[in-house]
Amino acid sequence: MKKITYSLNYRKLKSEYKETDELMICVRYYYKADKNSKPRIINKSTGIKCKLKDWNENWHKSDNRLPVNITDSEHEKKNKRLKRLVERFDIEKELSVQKIGSPHLDAKVPEGEIDKKWTFHKNKINLVSPANKRKLDVIVIGTGLAGGSAAATLAELGYNVKAFCFQDSPRRAHSIAAQGGINAAKNYQGDGDSTYRLFYDTVKGGDYRSREENVYRLAEVSANIIDQCVAQGVPFARDYGGLLDNRSFGGVLVSRTFYAKGQTGQQLLLGAYSAMNRQVARGKIKMYNRHEMLDVVLVNGKARGIIARNLENGKIERHSAHAVVLGSGGYGNVFYLSTNAMGSNVTAAWKAHKRGAFFANPCFTQIHPTCIPVSGDHQSKLTLMSESLRNDGRIWVPKNIKDVELIRKGELMPINISEEDRDYFLERRYPAFGNLVPRDVASRAAKERCDAGYGVNKTGEAVYLDFASAIQRYGKEEALIQGKDVNNNELILQLGKDVVKKKYGNLFQMYEKIVDQNPYKMPMMIYPAVHYTMGGLWVDYNLMTSVPGLYSIGESNFSDHGANRLGASALMQGLADGYFVLPYTIGDYLSNDIRTKPISTEDEYFINAERDARKRNETLLGVNGKKTVESLHRDLGKIMWDNCGMSRNKKDLQSAITSIKELKKEFWNNVFVPGKDTELNPELEKAGRVADFIELGELMIHDALDRN
Repeated sequence: MKKITYSLNYRKLKSEYKETDELMICVRYYYKADKNSKPRIINKSTGIKCKLKDWNENWHKSDNRLPVNITDSEHEKKNKRLKRLVERFDIEKELSVQKIGSPHLDAKVPEGEIDKKWTFHKNKINLVSPANKRKLDVIVIGTGLAGGSAAATLAELGYNVKAFCFQDSPRRAHSIAAQGGINAAKNYQGDGDSTYRLFYDTVKGGDYRSREENVYRLAEVSANIIDQCVAQGVPFARDYGGLLDNRSFGGVLVSRTFYAKGQTGQQLLLGAYSAMNRQVARGKIKMYNRHEMLDVVLVNGKARGIIARNLENGKIERHSAHAVVLGSGGYGNVFYLSTNAMGSNVTAAWKAHKRGAFFANPCFTQIHPTCIPVSGDHQSKLTLMSESLRNDGRIWVPKNIKDVELIRKGELMPINISEEDRDYFLERRYPAFGNLVPRDVASRAAKERCDAGYGVNKTGEAVYLDFASAIQRYGKEEALIQGKDVNNNELILQLGKDVVKKKYGNLFQMYEKIVDQNPYKMPMMIYPAVHYTMGGLWVDYNLMTSVPGLYSIGESNFSDHGANRLGASALMQGLADGYFVLPYTIGDYLSNDIRTKPISTEDEYFINAERDARKRNETLLGVNGKKTVESLHRDLGKIMWDNCGMSRNKKDLQSAITSIKELKKEFWNNVFVPGKDTELNPELEKAGRVADFIELGELMIHDALDRN
C-alpha cells in the first residue's frame, strides 16, 4: 500500500478551532514496510497555510482534486505549489530520513512498539562487569541535577569518575534555582494521569518537535525518580494524611507535579549532592571545583578527555578518560538578560560542537511567562517567579486604556479596578486550560496585550498576576474546616493568606524584597523572559553525541522538549538522564574499552588542544581594547532579544546576521580583558564565554532563518 494525501496539521481537537484559523497543510505518505506490517505514515509540512473555512475536506472526491477552495484569494497559487511538492516528493529520501533521522546521523532508536523500546533496549545492550568498571574512567562536566546524578550513579556502579564544576561547590549549580516542581506519572491524585498522558503532553507541548522515543522513555522512568529522591530524604510536600502532594503546571489537565514548597530544585540538588559526597568519600569520584572546561580532546576520533582551567590559579590542565559526559546546562545567557545564573554558559557544549558534535535546534528558546519585569538598562539579571504561581494566580490587564494610563502615572491602584473592568485574557482565550496554558502560549499572549498598549508598569511591559481570588477561596475553605464564621472578611483574608504562605511563602518574600510591594495585598507584576533552551547538542537514543564517547545529558542536549518545554519537566529530564538512562547506555559503549588502558595525556592530541586553549587566552588578554566584556555581552543580548527573541521575522533576522558579525569583529579588536592568565581572573573567564556566545548567536539566527 502506497499513497500520498493532503491533510491539515491539527494541533488540538478540530472543534476547538475557529473557521478563520490558519493551519499548516501537510503531505502524508502512507506505506507498508512489508505485507504483514502495519501501515506507516510520513507526515511532511509543506510550508503552505490555509484557513479552515477555505479547506476542501473532500478534495479527494472532487474532479479537480484541489485541496484549497476558491474562497481563498490565493487558491490557484497554493494548489499549484502543492501539486509541485507532491510531484517532487522523493519517497526513497524520506524513507531514509525516517529510518535514521538524518542522511548523516543514526539515532539508534530500537525497533518495536514505542512502549516496549526502552525495555527491549536494556535487555539487548552490552554490559560491563563490576571488575571491568573499576578499570574505566569517566569525566562528567557539570554537577547540577543531570551531571550530579550521573556522577553519583556511575561512581556507585564502580566507574572512576572525575567531576568538574566552575562553581566553588556542586551545590552552586543553577539547578538549585528551580522553584516549582518535578513531573512524574504517579497518578496519586486519581485524575487520569498515566505514562502515556505524560508522554503525550510533553510531545504536544513541544509542538511535536521532540524525538518521541526519548520522550516516552522519560515518561516511563519518571515515577522511579520520585522513589529515588524520597529514599534520599528529599522533603517533598505532603497532604494532610501524609501522602505526597501534587499540583498542576501549564499545558496539562492533571496534577502530576511533586514539589518542595518553592525550593524543589534546591532540595533535589542536595539529594544528588549527598549521593555524590558518598562516592567522593569512597574515592570513586574525584571532585574538581573551580575548574572550567576549555576544550574536549579527541583521540583517533573518540572523546578521550578535556582541557580545563583551574580558575583559582589559572593553571591549564589535561584530564583523560574513556568517555566524557556533558551536563553543563543551557545557554539562555546568550540573550544577556535571562533567569539563568550569571555564570551559566555554553562553552562546554560549544567546544564539543567545534570538535564535530552536531548542534540541534539552537534557536528553540523558552520564554517564561512569569518573571519580574525589566526595570531599566542597569540590570544584568532577571528573576523567575515560579510557574506554580499560575495554579492560584490569575493573569489580567485592565480592559480600558484610560485605566492603564492612570496606573502608569501612579494615580490608580490595581486593587481599585472592578472585576468587570479586568481582562483575564488567558481565561478568556483558553477556557480549557485557563491560566495554566503552556509557557509559550502564555508568553505570547502577555506580549500581545503589552504590544497593544495594556502593559501596566512604567515601561509598558508587565501584566498582573493576582492572588486575591485564591486568598478568598482558601480562606473560606479553612473557615469551614475550622468551624469559624465564613462572613468575617478579615478572618477569611488572614486564613487565606496563611494557606498561600505555606504554598508559596518564599516566592512572595523574594518578590517583595526585589519589587518592594506586598503581593498578598497588591497583584504581582510579571513579564516573559528567557528561561530555558530546548536546543542543544544532538544525541542519539543512548544520549551520545555525533562524536563517539561524548555524551550530553539534561538541558545541554536537544532530545526531549521539542520547541517548548512544559513546566516541571527540566528537573525530570536531568534526573532521568543521570540516574536511570546514561548509566545503562554508557556501558554499551564502554564495553568495547575494557581492554583499553588509562588514556595518556602526553600524546599530541592533548598537547595540541592545550596549546590552542593557551593561545586563545593569550589572544583575549592581548587585544587591550577599550570596551568591557560586559558591555559587549549586553550588545549581543540586545541583538538577540530584538531579532531572535519572542517574535522573529526574516528581515530582522537577516539584519541581525550583519549586526552579529560586526559585533564579533568589534569583540576581537576592541575588548579589554585586564589581569593575567596565571591568576584568578573572572574577566578572562567571562571573555571566553562571551566569545562563544557570539558564535552561538550567529548559529541561532541562521537556524531561525531556516524555519520560514
